[in-house]
Amino acid sequence: MAKWLVLNSQDQPSFPNPRDVQTEKIIMTKNMGDLDRVVRFLGAVVLGILYFAHVVSGTVALVSLIIAILLLLTSLVGFCPLYAPFGITTQRK
Repeated sequence: MAKWLVLNSQDQPSFPNPRDVQTEKIIMTKNMGDLDRVVRFLGAVVLGILYFAHVVSGTVALVSLIIAILLLLTSLVGFCPLYAPFGITTQRK
């Protein structure tokens, strides 16, 4: 029987109160400095221009568009998920 499934006194399955379940919080603190964010933004712009100007095509175009979107998102948010597990930060202290 699963841990989250509990039988009550009438042998009917019941679920625990969601307020009783402890959840882990994921905190996205900024781990990118200004220079890192600017470089990522400019890289996203360059890749976007290459894609929309049809300089690249096929699989390379699709991969460059995906990378451009990821670079743009991380530069706007200021958080790089690849830096987090390693404790890397480019912010000045």
